[in-house]
Amino acid sequence: MKIFLDTANIDQIRKAARLGIVSGITTNPTLVSQERTAGLADYQKIVQEICSIIPGPVSVEVLTGGVQAMIEQAKLISKWAPNVVIKIPATSEGLEVTSALSKQKIKVNFTLCFSLNQALLGALAGAAYVSPFVGRLDDAGHNGMELVKDIVSVFAHYKFPTEVIAASIRHPEHCVAAAKAGAHIATVPYSVLMQMIQHPLTDVGVARFLSDWQAVSKREK
Repeated sequence: MKIFLDTANIDQIRKAARLGIVSGITTNPTLVSQERTAGLADYQKIVQEICSIIPGPVSVEVLTGGVQAMIEQAKLISKWAPNVVIKIPATSEGLEVTSALSKQKIKVNFTLCFSLNQALLGALAGAAYVSPFVGRLDDAGHNGMELVKDIVSVFAHYKFPTEVIAASIRHPEHCVAAAKAGAHIATVPYSVLMQMIQHPLTDVGVARFLSDWQAVSKREK
């Protein structure tokens, strides 16, 4: 399972990139609005900077509605960098846009998926990725990871090339569950990424090793 970082924070992306385990980035208007953006031009600047740091897929959401308007903006955004992927919402308009963009060889992340039906239709429309939102489903009293598991199973059965991104990840256990469910990708906040590497027994072990080595060094003096 690949790990994407779900953020538009440049400092976080640079730090995560140095770890050597982040394969891509997902963003959305909310994440971008938390940074320094003041319009489409600044949005472009942020996206291009992200794309220069992470060579893998960088999902960027359209900021308009209506089929033709989304298609035109998606075509514009896709030219910002070669690794841009366009996020399109799982709606009837979104399906039409996804189909049109896929025919033009523009990669789409079919996002805000909350059902197997939505994911299936996104794959049939030619989406490169579908993003079931695990945390939001859990918040609504559903089992988000069961949906991920079902999507992965159906896609494997029909040999769809579409990859499944487990999105709206809230904690490290979500990552474990996504891996067990067979998700191709989990996109995680920076805080969750940091939590994934931490374990109190590792900290105790490192401290003990250092203490033992210092004790040996003192005896040798």
